[in-house]
Amino acid sequence: MRLLGLVAALCLGLSTLAHAEAAKPIPVKVVVLTTFEIGAVTGDRPGEFQPWVEGLPLKESVTVPGLRHAARWSPETGVLGVMTDMRGRARESVAALILSKQFDFSKTYWIVAGIAGVDPKAASIGSAAWARYVVDADPIYEVDDREIPADWPYGLYSLGTDKPNVKGSAAGSSGMVWTLNWRLVDWAYGLTAQTPLPDSPALAKLRAPYAGEANATKPPFVLKGEALGATRFWHGARRTQWAEDWVKLWTDGAGTFTMTDCEDQGILDVLDLYAKNGKVDFSRVLVLRTASNYSRAPLGAPEFPRAFHDEGAMAAFDAAFRVGSIVVRELAAHWDRYESNTPSMMSNGGAGK
Repeated sequence: MRLLGLVAALCLGLSTLAHAEAAKPIPVKVVVLTTFEIGAVTGDRPGEFQPWVEGLPLKESVTVPGLRHAARWSPETGVLGVMTDMRGRARESVAALILSKQFDFSKTYWIVAGIAGVDPKAASIGSAAWARYVVDADPIYEVDDREIPADWPYGLYSLGTDKPNVKGSAAGSSGMVWTLNWRLVDWAYGLTAQTPLPDSPALAKLRAPYAGEANATKPPFVLKGEALGATRFWHGARRTQWAEDWVKLWTDGAGTFTMTDCEDQGILDVLDLYAKNGKVDFSRVLVLRTASNYSRAPLGAPEFPRAFHDEGAMAAFDAAFRVGSIVVRELAAHWDRYESNTPSMMSNGGAGK
């Protein structure tokens, strides 16, 4: 009987060990964060997520508590794809993902890859911008534009101030501005700067009214430029002027407003929070936004009643994958090179060799 008891105890111990090993968090090399999909994640008209699922590919579905959509995983490459949903939901999705015990994100590279509105001063529809700064536009005072003082350019201004273009404080609300690892951003840009981005007669038609605005009329290209996050969708000349001023204000003149989206401020706030207790490495975060529409009408023209175009959206979906996948594949394929040392510590000359 004693022998049988020892055997049973040994079997139980081995079973417990096997279960513990099975539950060990899976190390993730790269997480790709997108925000929405038009329909299914495969086989139909693509949105933000589908090009990544089909193109990398990410074949396995993984249920993560707190995510409304199944994540997609490639055990061969160590790449995880996540659809966060839009606006405020992106914040809660990223938090749920990090808090899940399924994955180890301690050495993970994070790439936010989504579409955005673009300042015509900076770039054209279909272009792709790597952000050096992400700026939050949500904690803000707002006065009805019909009631603003005559000497104000617009009715938006910082918390803790009493007029526009004065840097205030958002303590308890937001970090307001997040500086990304510039050397990593430079590496990603250098790796992708010459990526061919398709042009078309439809895109050329959208650019044509911006004649005289050099960057707005270029065929799609890759650049570096800042992302402004606001949960509301906005459009117009005065709002674009505010966005340009707001980014300069919060980056102390170092940043240039380029892309406007609805999620980056929430995502970066969460990643920064969990980086402080070692769950993620904030120096490994990249933000890639691609232009689906302009943030204002051409200079001197009436504002368009509809600022979003299907042709622009399709070009932006495609550009995000074309540009972002180069970085994802490089990191995953050469993990021996990038696991312990971020590529910001190396030259682009070694990439892909």
